[in-house]
Amino acid sequence: MGGDDLTVDVQIGADARALVTTPAATKVYRTRGPRAAQTQRLHVATGGVLEWLPQEVILHDGCAAELATEVRLDPGARFVGVDALCFGLPARGETFATGRCRQRFEVWRTDAEGTQRPVLIERGRFDAGDAVHAAPWGLGGARVHALLVAAPAPAGLGELLPLLRAAGERLPAPDRGGVTVVGDGEALVGRYLGASTERARRYLQELWTLIRPALLDRAAIPPRIWAT
Repeated sequence: MGGDDLTVDVQIGADARALVTTPAATKVYRTRGPRAAQTQRLHVATGGVLEWLPQEVILHDGCAAELATEVRLDPGARFVGVDALCFGLPARGETFATGRCRQRFEVWRTDAEGTQRPVLIERGRFDAGDAVHAAPWGLGGARVHALLVAAPAPAGLGELLPLLRAAGERLPAPDRGGVTVVGDGEALVGRYLGASTERARRYLQELWTLIRPALLDRAAIPPRIWAT
């Protein structure tokens, strides 16, 4: 029907740690006109840690969605998070022939003087029928697009990057995965483009499994809810 508006505020205190996930995918259904909006504001205080690991957002044919995630990191705060979109339901043959989506994912860092600087600003305009869905400079025909961000980039990149990139090389065609470092180690960004939400989820979890010990000095133990 459209018209829903959801805001999620997550506040991590100084030196606190939290892992936030979801039990299932978020679904945005067909609308008669009004758009649905979901805004996620995540703030991590000095020395805090937030692992933001929700499952994917499924954009059904005919939907109108506005999705925004804003991450604010104080000095010494650490963050690893994901954001994944699925256009239609590929497993059921559902396409994304009509509809629209606006996506925004931002990470900001506050320095010791209190100045906020952008670490990563990701914006997507995905209207059904637009060239972005099929063009090589866009999604290249992929129905699933996923993003992982770790800020700052983990220590030991010389050993870690080959392992992370090898995870993308193991994906079956036509899926693609890759990682890069943004700025002077301000963030590590992983991406997936492909045809399966399950493979995207497994790929992101593999990246997280490799990143968590290096970034947070803790072994990666999947939340029990992922197995339900």
